[in-house]
Amino acid sequence: MEKKFTTENFDAEVLKADKPVLVDFYADWCGPCKMMAPVVEQLAGELDGFAYVGKLNVDENEEIAMRYKVMSIPTLIVFKNGEAVGKLVGVQAKDDIVRLVKNA
Repeated sequence: MEKKFTTENFDAEVLKADKPVLVDFYADWCGPCKMMAPVVEQLAGELDGFAYVGKLNVDENEEIAMRYKVMSIPTLIVFKNGEAVGKLVGVQAKDDIVRLVKNA
């Protein structure tokens, strides 16, 4: 199931997670983000047990977006052991995202 990350839960849910975490940095007004939404939802189901998948609204959580230098959205970042270990910017093929997460 897709998670919703916020400034309040980011450290506990992402940085201290026991598995890799794929975070989709997005905004409600972003067209390419809307194109990626169903792919990210699918990945949440397909990667269940291997990784956590969730979204972070950059408009509502600006300090997290700035911390990870998110300049364009959608940006997908994989975190492992509290570190950002992989990043994709823009609309991506599902296979490329899976590869990014599995290589984390």
